[in-house]
This record gives sequence, structure tokens and C-alpha cells, in this order.
Amino acid sequence: MKPGRRKVPVRSRVMAGKKVVVGMSGGVDSSVAAYLLKEQGYDVVGATMQIWQDEEGEKTAENGGCCGLSAVEDARRVAEVLGIPHYVMNFKKEFRVHVMDYFTEEYLAGRTPNPCIACNRYVKWESMFRRSMEIGADYIATGHYARVARTAEGRYALKTSVTAKKDQTYALYSLTQEQLAHTLMPVGEYTKDEIRSIAERAGLPVAHKPDSQEICFIPDHDYAAYIERAVGDRVPPAGNFVNAGGEVLGRHRGITHYTVGQRKGLNLAMGHPVFVTAVRPETNEVVIGGAEDVFGDTLDCDHISYMGMADLPAPREVVAKIRYAHEGERCTIEKTAEDVIRCTFRRPVRAITPGQAVVFYEDGCVLGGGVIRRS
Repeated sequence: MKPGRRKVPVRSRVMAGKKVVVGMSGGVDSSVAAYLLKEQGYDVVGATMQIWQDEEGEKTAENGGCCGLSAVEDARRVAEVLGIPHYVMNFKKEFRVHVMDYFTEEYLAGRTPNPCIACNRYVKWESMFRRSMEIGADYIATGHYARVARTAEGRYALKTSVTAKKDQTYALYSLTQEQLAHTLMPVGEYTKDEIRSIAERAGLPVAHKPDSQEICFIPDHDYAAYIERAVGDRVPPAGNFVNAGGEVLGRHRGITHYTVGQRKGLNLAMGHPVFVTAVRPETNEVVIGGAEDVFGDTLDCDHISYMGMADLPAPREVVAKIRYAHEGERCTIEKTAEDVIRCTFRRPVRAITPGQAVVFYEDGCVLGGGVIRRS
């Protein structure tokens, strides 16, 4: 067997000949996903999402992001090499509502959103899945580093990829059973180096294309400036930095500039390192504390998505991740209301951030997750 190649999974051999729409972002991962599925015998169709909003958006998307103009051209070139049809699907409205507007409103509410999770759930799957089924596809596929598995109870779940460094299951926890039943993720069986090696051997023109790192609609990383442009006079004004006791420590630039755990950019001369411990939109205050104040051992989450488990009838010990780069910590989860789960960690975790997701794992499989509301 050649380096970087693995035996085709049984599921893939059985389903060979079925039509699959591959979400092609123009990057190496989704390009190799299309190549692998074609090699396995699928009838592969490439599709790239059109999400930019206007002419100015097109210009900012030309050289970056996963769905800009350069992405369309790169995906089209790969499709030509593979000999598969390629289409551009217009999801501008869905992206505006479920990702961009959501991002802005969460920051205005003092929370720190994860737009990639919203994009995965409502655009890359909900919208692309429906469109793909309408044109007669049996599956959709992406280049995510994750694997679709079945639990002992027969539920679909995501299993972590073979490479922990690139695993993307955290950002996919909210996918539904119907979506997972019609999803293929061939890249999850490989390391990044193997994926690039496959791309080289296949002659794909994006074999050495760098990974996209930024939020695609904010390429300059200036979230606060983007929000100011988006909401105009609704942007929160400057307010007070306070400590936990309410003592005023200084003035902040507006709550959209801050997130829990932040140290840089505070401009407070306290004589020791200080961090943001909370954002209070109702009083327009940003709470400041020491390093020890950033840690907590409990959180409540809502908007629960069940995946590997159908419900939570009793407390359960799991591993939970509170952000994409978090390695995970053991905790006990229990339902405290119909749509609320409380997580109690064995050891305090740093910067529990409202608006971010908490995702539950057991034996490498995603059980479910929710949106952090308070700690």
C-alpha cells in the first residue's frame, strides 16, 4: 500500500456508485476529499458556496477565506483535474442571517460567538445538504478532520480524527442525525502530511496551499471595527472597568472589544497582570481580576444538541472541551432544566466564555454539546 493511502472503509465500498456532493472550499483538504471519494467509486460533484455579500466583500475575499473568489477558482481548477462537474451554490442570505448577524448580535450581548460552528450547522450542512438532496445526491462530503461513526445504540456520532492536532469535531457537534446519516468525511482517516502527499501524487494544484486561519468575513481580525460598521449607532459606548466588588478601575473602549480571559489591550496599570473575567452588557461594564479569577469549575449551557446520546436522564461523566484549542477536562454533566445542562469539572478550567460551545466526548465520540451561558 502506498504511503498516505488507507484501505477503503467497508461503508465506502458498499455505497460506491452513489452520488455525493463535496463542499469544495478551494483548499487541499476538501480537494483531497473529492479525490478520495472518486477513487472509491462515488459519482462526485463539486460545489463551492457563494457567501460574499457585495462588491466590497468580493474584494476582501479575493485573497483569503474559505469561500472567496480565489476559493471558487481553486476549486474549479481541482474539479477540472479530477474530471468532475463543479457548481457554485449561492448561500449569501443564509450566511448573512445565521453567521454574520449572529456574530454581531452575540458580541452586542456581551458573549463571544463561534461563527464557524454556526456556518457548519446552518450553511455547510443545513443549506448545502438540502440543496444537494434536491438535485438527487445521496450524500454530502467535506474536508473536515473528523469521522462519522455509529454508537452501540445505533446513533450516528462524530469520532475524533486520527490526528488530534487537526481534529475538528468540536466545531461540528450540532449536526443532526439526518445530516450525519448522509455525510462522508474521508479526510478524518489521515494526517495533514498524508493529505498533502495524496494531493501531490494526484496532481492537485492546491497541494501546498496554506490553510485559511482567519474568520472569512473579517480578514483583518478587527472584530470590533467590523461590528461598528455592521451596526452603526447601536455600537456600545465606552464604559467602566470594574473589579468583582464593583470598584471602578478605569475606562474601556466598548464591550465588543473584550472577551473572557483577555489580557492584552486592557491598558490598565495595576502593577500585576490582570484579565477580563466577565462582560456585563446590562451595565456596560467589563470585570477585571487576577490570573486566579479566570478559572472556574462549573458552567451552564443551553441550546443542547444531542448526538452520540439521545438524552441525559442521569448524571454522566464525560470529557468536555470549552473551546476549539482546549484539550478537554473530565467533568460530570447533568440536566438541570429541559434545555440546560450543568457541567462540573474535576479541575478548574481557564476562561469559561459565554457564547462559546462546550462539547462532550466519551471514548473519542461526540455525545453532544451546547452553548455556554454562565459559569
